[in-house]
Amino acid sequence: MAGEATDRPDAVPTDDATVDPAVGVPVGAVPASAADAVAVTGGRSRLLDAVRWGLLVLILGAVGITLWRNWEAVSGQLGRLGWSVVLGAFVLVTAAPVLTLMGWRVLLADLGTHLPAAPASSVFLVGQLGKYLPGSVWTVVAQTEMGARLDVPRRRMAVVGILSIGLAVLTGCLLGIPAIPGLVDRESDAFSWWWVVLAVVLGGVLLWPRLLNAVIARGLRVLGREPLEHELSGSAIALTSVWFVAAWVSTGLGTFLLARSVAPDAPLGPLLVTSVCGFALASAAGMFSFLVPAGVGVRDGILALLLVTLMPLPAATAVVVVARFLAVLADLLLAGSAWAWGRRHHLLGSTS
Repeated sequence: MAGEATDRPDAVPTDDATVDPAVGVPVGAVPASAADAVAVTGGRSRLLDAVRWGLLVLILGAVGITLWRNWEAVSGQLGRLGWSVVLGAFVLVTAAPVLTLMGWRVLLADLGTHLPAAPASSVFLVGQLGKYLPGSVWTVVAQTEMGARLDVPRRRMAVVGILSIGLAVLTGCLLGIPAIPGLVDRESDAFSWWWVVLAVVLGGVLLWPRLLNAVIARGLRVLGREPLEHELSGSAIALTSVWFVAAWVSTGLGTFLLARSVAPDAPLGPLLVTSVCGFALASAAGMFSFLVPAGVGVRDGILALLLVTLMPLPAATAVVVVARFLAVLADLLLAGSAWAWGRRHHLLGSTS
C-alpha cells in the first residue's frame, strides 16, 4: 500500500519520506494539484498585498501633496490649537479604545470566556495595531494567537473579533446618520431631529437580538464557519452597543474640541453634530475600505468634506491631520503598555 501511494504520479514524496502507519502514505507527500493550488493562492495573496501597499502609498502621497500645497494656511490654523485643547482631545481619543475594549469583553464573556481586565487589555489593545496593516484580518489573527495562550478557544476569540468589528461598524453608521445631511446638502447647516429619530428606529430594528443573531448565523454560513456556540443574549448586544457608541462619542468629542478651537464662530449645534456624528460616519466608512489600513484617506476625506461646510478648508484640514495624529499616538501608547504586560506574562514572543 505504501509503495502504491508512493508511485502515484500526482504525489510528490520526499527522498526520505516516512510512511504514516495509519494511512500508508508517506508523511510530507503533497498532491501535485494541491501544491499548484497553494502556489496560485500564494501568488494571488502577494499580488493583493502589493495592490494594497501601492494604494496606501498613493493615498499617503496624495494627502502629503495636498498638505504641502496648503501648508502655509494649515500651519496657521494649527497654531490656533492651544496645548490644553490638544491635551483634552488626546484624553478623549485615548478613552475610545478602552471603551471599545469593554464592549469586546462583554461579547467574549457572553460566549463563555471571562477574561480579567489586564490580560484582556493586552490581547485587545496589542491586536488593535493589526488595523494599520493592509488587509482586514490582522487584528483578529493577533488577538486569536494571544488568546490561545490564555486557553481561550481560537474559534471563539476569532468570532468575537469579527463580531466586534461588525458591531462597531453598525453602531458607527447608526450614530453617523444625523451627519448625512451635511453630505447631501452642502449648503445647509440646519439640524433636524428626524435624522436622530431615524437612527434610533433603525438601531432598534438592526440590533434586535433575534434579527441580529439570524444575520450573524447567515454570515457565518456564507463564510463557511461553524455557527455560534449559542446565540448572543439581548443584554450582551445592548451593553456592547452602549460601550461602542460611547467610544464613538468620546473620539467625536475630541474632534469637536479641535474644530471649536479653529472655528470658534461656527454654529455650536451643527459643529457638535458634524464632529461627533460625522466622525463616526467617516470612520465607519473607512472600516469598509479593506484595501487600506485603518481607513487612511477614506475617513479623513469624508470628515474633511463634512467639516468644510462649517469652516475654511485649511481649518478643516488642520482638524483632520491632528485628529489622525492623536488617534495613532493613542493606539501606540495603549498598545505599548499592553505589550509590556503581555511580554511579562508570556502572551507575546517566547513562552520560555
